[in-house]
Amino acid sequence: MTERKVAAEISVPDSRIAPLNKGLGSFEYPLEPQEIAQRGWNLLREDLSLPTAVLYQQKLLHNLNWMQQFITAYGVKLAPHGKTTMAPKLFDLQLKGGAWGITLATAHQVSVAYQHGVRRILMANQLVGKQNMEILSRLLEDEGFDFYCLVDSAEQVEQLGKFYREKGQRLQVLIELGVEGGRTGVRDAGQLQTVLSALNTWREQLVLCGVEVYEGVLKDEASIREFLQRAVDITRKLMLEKQFRGQRILLTGAGSAWYDVVADVFSKAALGDSVDVVLRPGCYLTHDVGIYREAQQEILKRNPIAREMHSSLQPALQLWAYVQSVPEKERAIVALGKRDAAFDAGLPTPVVRYRPGTAGPVAVPSRWQLTKMMDQHAYLQIAEGDDLRVGDMLGFDISHPCLTFDKWRALPVLNGEYDVVDVVQTFF
Repeated sequence: MTERKVAAEISVPDSRIAPLNKGLGSFEYPLEPQEIAQRGWNLLREDLSLPTAVLYQQKLLHNLNWMQQFITAYGVKLAPHGKTTMAPKLFDLQLKGGAWGITLATAHQVSVAYQHGVRRILMANQLVGKQNMEILSRLLEDEGFDFYCLVDSAEQVEQLGKFYREKGQRLQVLIELGVEGGRTGVRDAGQLQTVLSALNTWREQLVLCGVEVYEGVLKDEASIREFLQRAVDITRKLMLEKQFRGQRILLTGAGSAWYDVVADVFSKAALGDSVDVVLRPGCYLTHDVGIYREAQQEILKRNPIAREMHSSLQPALQLWAYVQSVPEKERAIVALGKRDAAFDAGLPTPVVRYRPGTAGPVAVPSRWQLTKMMDQHAYLQIAEGDDLRVGDMLGFDISHPCLTFDKWRALPVLNGEYDVVDVVQTFF
């Protein structure tokens, strides 16, 4: 596992944390993450080495409760996508908050979650390749492990069937439906029948438990609703044909942009008490100020349940960095770069400035914006005469949390006074 940055340094062998800031005192031993909160560190006192990504405790809890309230209102279940954070401590928070399970995308991710106590996982992807199948085989030796993965071709079904026949094991699978021009998934009725025939051939090894879709490959509500209705119709057809052989039937979909539409269509399907509708948004827990804020604004416009909740999701992930140079009257250079933050869906947005020793953070002028990021440097456009100095601390909101989390091995969790109250570790 490669080393990643945090407000503290993490050693590979035991993942313990030791402060980089020697001004805190020279610790002769590393600290466990749970010990960090006992140190009384505070972001604004410069107890942390910047740049660092941080999480805000109250906003995390707000988002957790908001989504669970939304899910409950529709009478469906939640399996948040864990690839967003790959943080077992956050998985545990979501499960204790009412989640049915955790969604993941790869065998490695599944293994990480299992090793940290997650016992119900929906792998929203195909399981392909000997070593990946081997990883799941080892986990399936635990009879208490409830695992599902996707199939979309007879060839894949045959590979899984042969492998798990040799192991003497059974694997729970869902048929993935897809659309023309999309990624994986069964496109038409002929392909569906081919997959069903293959599953019947390998029925002792592969247990068909439901139907899965990912609607995010489509971009407009009408086509998404049509796709979701296709999933409902196929599920109903397969139920009548008695194709499903699991204890429960799963109908699952929903990324972080259209989960309200999925909840609406699937909850109205009236498929009966034997069907569990499972939604899989992942980015809601930290939210952002970019693509997912825009998506959430659309959800609030079109969805009555979301509007009636009289609140919304809040950005709970920020990046803090120092101003390291002001070489020009209208430009500052910030010690923050592509190694620290997502940049695929918009550059980080400066929102607050703090000058060490002053009363507290203040909002930055709306004209301040990043115009370019290099590996470790960001170009901040300012105006001549703006009050900005070397050593000032800037807090940035981000767009696309998935590609920010994977740049950090641990993230301090802050309370409302910027005290470090916890540390969340990631396992990418």
